[in-house]
Amino acid sequence: MKQRVITAVVALIIFIPIIIAGGIWVDVAGFVLGLVALSEVLIMRKKLLVSPEAFISGLGILAVIAPMGWWQDLPHFLDPWYIVYLFVLLLLMRTVVSRNRFSFDDAGVITLSMLYIGIGFHFFIAARDVSLVALLYALFIVWTTDSGAYMIGRKLGKHKLAPHISPNKTWEGSIGGSLVATIVGSVFWYFFPTGHFSLGVMILLTLVFSIVGQFGDLVESALKRYYGVKDSGKILPGHGGILDRFDSLLLVLPVIHLFGLI
Repeated sequence: MKQRVITAVVALIIFIPIIIAGGIWVDVAGFVLGLVALSEVLIMRKKLLVSPEAFISGLGILAVIAPMGWWQDLPHFLDPWYIVYLFVLLLLMRTVVSRNRFSFDDAGVITLSMLYIGIGFHFFIAARDVSLVALLYALFIVWTTDSGAYMIGRKLGKHKLAPHISPNKTWEGSIGGSLVATIVGSVFWYFFPTGHFSLGVMILLTLVFSIVGQFGDLVESALKRYYGVKDSGKILPGHGGILDRFDSLLLVLPVIHLFGLI
């Protein structure tokens, strides 16, 4: 517990000034976090971090994360997603020249990881570009859902939510976490409004975003269970890896974008 607290305090001391400063600091943070998260998947997949596939996928995820404004000077025939697709083609070509050391399954997992992680951190940057309030809204939803689910689950949890994926999660904790997040998120939006929706609609959307965040948590839990690991990494002592900390946010941010809030 002491190690978890120390890590959390140090991480917040670094993280909070970065998101307040915004600009290039958040861009760099998004790139670094995305690369580290991708490396965690590569390690789970038992792939070397110094390898052609790691290099190709690293460039690919940077292309996915990059803010759209960075591409505005490209020739008109080069779409950003076409650039990403070129990296996918290189991964497919790698399956041919690697003599079965890099399989089609490997290419599929890494491509999906580039998109899953990359799009999440792309909208992490995009949210801060919209405003500090927009990013804080998303963060508060995730943090309050996790905290509410943990505390209520410990007190009242009896019915397992997904025992085959995450045995400690309960329906009571899940529902309680979403209710806490909906209340906190709606109050936050009331005082710091963002977007064009009414308060009633935002209450409903905040509930939806909280549920999506829990799916993000479960998706990452399923990934870890598939590869037989407890944590996605060890970069955050007591907390695991970057994927362990940002799993919910990676799904929440694209869905918030879908509703035009970032």
